Amino acid sequence: MSLLSMLVSYVIPFLLILSVVVFVHEFGHYWVARRNGVRVEVFSIGFGPELFGWTDRRGTRWKFSLIPLGGYVRMRGEEAAAEGSAGDPESFAAKTVWQRMAIVAAGPLANFLLAILVLTVLFLFVGRPFTPAVVGDVVPDSPAARAGLLPGDRILEVDGRKVRSFEDLQLVVRDRPEVPLRFVVERDGERLTFTITPRREVVEGRFGRVEIGLIGVTRSGFAFRRSPPYLAPVEATAETLRIIGLTVRALWQMVTGERGTQELGGPLRIAQMSGEIASEGLLPALWFVAILSINLGLINLFPIPILDGGHLLLYTVEAVRGRPLSEKSQELAFRLGFAVVLSLLLFATWNDLRNLEIFSFLVE
Repeated sequence: MSLLSMLVSYVIPFLLILSVVVFVHEFGHYWVARRNGVRVEVFSIGFGPELFGWTDRRGTRWKFSLIPLGGYVRMRGEEAAAEGSAGDPESFAAKTVWQRMAIVAAGPLANFLLAILVLTVLFLFVGRPFTPAVVGDVVPDSPAARAGLLPGDRILEVDGRKVRSFEDLQLVVRDRPEVPLRFVVERDGERLTFTITPRREVVEGRFGRVEIGLIGVTRSGFAFRRSPPYLAPVEATAETLRIIGLTVRALWQMVTGERGTQELGGPLRIAQMSGEIASEGLLPALWFVAILSINLGLINLFPIPILDGGHLLLYTVEAVRGRPLSEKSQELAFRLGFAVVLSLLLFATWNDLRNLEIFSFLVE
């Protein structure tokens, strides 16, 4: 692939999608800061030297910077917040701890709202991907075949969990390889019970090679189910919460060793996925914007100093104590937080390089 085609196929879609998600995140901080009387000095998409920008009538410098991997909002007096300075009424430090918490939390919240908005539009005009939990075909000599499942069987429950779609079935089975599961199935109006143990399979996905559980059945059909206007925002909110829950669960499984860390991806993986998904059309790209926005909001809420969640943790301590931690304690916390974030970024980039087979390319 030539440099130009790589630029068009991967880099440009990546920068466009990431810039939208980052802009919404930073605008959340900006909007709530302005509503609380804080002067915003800089609104930047990207880091490093400025490429181009302009200054609005309120004195905010809006700019695009050289390194387009994120962004920031710089508020007056933000660096003095640790000292509790209240000399300038337009400074971040002069605001109450609750106002500062609201400004910090607004970034991740804006990302979640963007995801809900995008999903609402998709559910209204396109619909939700929906497949009835009905068996289409049964793979010979698969766990499902050996247990006695037949085409046309409707799966009602798996291990006590209600199954309403084929997607629900996949979510339960894929995380439980080699674990016996109790299936409740409807066949010709009769309820039957089967015990099926998903076999462990290594598959190649967008996030590299992962281990999943499979029982050996295919779906019976595929459709999009459009939501009525009054239900679309509710279902979009529920879907956003479901994705947050699945992401937190997956991360916890990585921490406990139940799931491999090879799924953890960084900027290179996001760039690759952006290009692949953008090439599939507008609808997959919108889905990806929603997923990426949810993940950016969620990651920023992790209680790691330097991230929004770390700031919220420090402000919570301040609210309980009645005064902020010392400047030295906060500086130490931010240094540790920076080390953790940098380590995670390096690890994710290492995963990207390995999964994209960069090293084999260099050897050749």
